[in-house]
Amino acid sequence: MTDMGPVVVATEADDQTADLVITELNRRGVPVVRFNPADIGGDLAVSARFGTCPAPVAGQVRTPSRTADLKNIRSLYWRRPTWPAFEHLDEADARFAVAQVRHGLGGVLYALPSCRYVNHPLRNFEAEHKPLQLAVAQRLGLTVPPTLVSNDLGQVREFIATHRDVVYKVLRWTPYRRGENGMTTWTEPVTADELDESITVVPHLFQARVDKVADLRVVVIGQQVFAVRIDSDLLDWRQDYSALTYSVTDLPDRLEKTLIAYLEHFGLASGSFDLAVDRQGNAHWLELNPNGQWGWLEDETELKLTAAFADLLEQGGS
Repeated sequence: MTDMGPVVVATEADDQTADLVITELNRRGVPVVRFNPADIGGDLAVSARFGTCPAPVAGQVRTPSRTADLKNIRSLYWRRPTWPAFEHLDEADARFAVAQVRHGLGGVLYALPSCRYVNHPLRNFEAEHKPLQLAVAQRLGLTVPPTLVSNDLGQVREFIATHRDVVYKVLRWTPYRRGENGMTTWTEPVTADELDESITVVPHLFQARVDKVADLRVVVIGQQVFAVRIDSDLLDWRQDYSALTYSVTDLPDRLEKTLIAYLEHFGLASGSFDLAVDRQGNAHWLELNPNGQWGWLEDETELKLTAAFADLLEQGGS
């Protein structure tokens, strides 16, 4: 199918998951334009016109080898893009330049007139907020573990005293370095005597621990639901992938429909859900990653995730 416009893939240079989808689209003869926003001013140029033609926005995004007509982009796959930091500029100029790129190039990409977004970047941003996720999950009838978001030391200690077995989670994963060492924070148990007044500086997320026997990673792509059960002895299975056992599983029909409705609530075309399965077989909400990784699951289970993403992007449309 080459009579439609291209699929545009916005991602960093080293993105093996995007490579899988691009390879499949190429196999199908679907034109692809790939770029990273960080390449603006070098290998990436954008020109967009407003108010001068029938289309709400017209113009082009150009790379050294490809050009995409803005009014004819069939889909935008917003994978793992990075923004330029302009480190060669002084602080004030860099701050100004970053804002212009995010609101200029970003604004153009957010305004494509007849494009399927997987996912729209602004919808991703909204759906990444865990307190909002928790509220929507409860509203849709999902089982949400008791959770507290707070920087009030007294409230946190009271919460831990009430629920006893409590874990700490970051509200948003953020790159963190000390010197040359990259660091991360896993879901960890926490006790009241570990806490002090430093907790008052920013809000933190505390959650009653689910007495789980397994985890579920559920990837929803359009109307297709792919569920994988992850068995391990780990509280946070991301700590050691070598300790995991995977099995494809079927979800109850009601849960499938609720997860699809969850994405529709945020206007998302796809997302990766994490749930915990307790000893009675009940699924407990943990979180949604609107732009989660899934490539390794296809390797482990042979689920046709790449093909499902390619189907969605090839179809195009809003």
